[in-house]
Amino acid sequence: MDIIKIAIVQTSCSSNVQHNMQKSAEYTVQAAKAGANIICHQEMYRSVYFCQGQDYERFALAEKTDGESFQLFSPIAKAHKCVLIVPIFEKLMDGLYFNTNLIIGTDGSLSGIYRKMHIPQDPGFDEKFYFAPGDLGFKTFDTPYGKIGTLICWDQWYPEAARITALMGAQIIFYPTAIGWDSKEPKAMQAGQLDAWRTIQRSHAIANGCYVCAANRVGTEQDLTFWGNGFIADPMGKMLLTSDAKSEQYLMNEVDMRAVNDTRVRWPFFRDRRVDAYGHILQRG
Repeated sequence: MDIIKIAIVQTSCSSNVQHNMQKSAEYTVQAAKAGANIICHQEMYRSVYFCQGQDYERFALAEKTDGESFQLFSPIAKAHKCVLIVPIFEKLMDGLYFNTNLIIGTDGSLSGIYRKMHIPQDPGFDEKFYFAPGDLGFKTFDTPYGKIGTLICWDQWYPEAARITALMGAQIIFYPTAIGWDSKEPKAMQAGQLDAWRTIQRSHAIANGCYVCAANRVGTEQDLTFWGNGFIADPMGKMLLTSDAKSEQYLMNEVDMRAVNDTRVRWPFFRDRRVDAYGHILQRG
């Protein structure tokens, strides 16, 4: 298909897991009924962002790839012939957990998973306590609506992740995200962080000639206020849509998949890469 519709879902989250899941499912159905072909949810959509501290009890939130999230969204994908990107806290086995995207196909089956490769460890983002680094590498997935890549949050700051995913054929890169401001930070610093977050992802779209879509949460949880501002950017980095910082909603926009090839032909960054000169990138410094 040349013309498809992409939707992102942003919600706030509470300690009520079932309520969070049902709310996201309702927005998914609304988007699907409006014609969305691919729908992306925010990082760890079913719970509060528990990584603001270390708490062993939070491991009880983890689920298998065929668990509650898959059982909820699989029938929706099948009924509406849409592709769903559903981020979960994955339990592979006792003591081994990942931050994972489920990719659910139009027939309701699990098309594949992506495990977050870059795991942050910053004040308020204590993820190394909970998640092992992804062990599957960067991934792309064939869908009836094009080839997609699905990175996660902290991955979005790394040009290497976007470039490799694009070189693997991704026409659209999705970034489920949970990012926000510390309430104690000055307003000017907050504005600068948001601008940097938008800019780095728009640059991935431009450098790789692909669409980039980010889905973030909203609401305040402990010290973090999540800034929403999910968006879809085209292969020239133009914002096709952007959400606000507070509303729970889904947003949808048409994209022309022919623009990916057209942009890559006219701006042949892939052709002119000097792969013979990039060995140093495999070193720490």
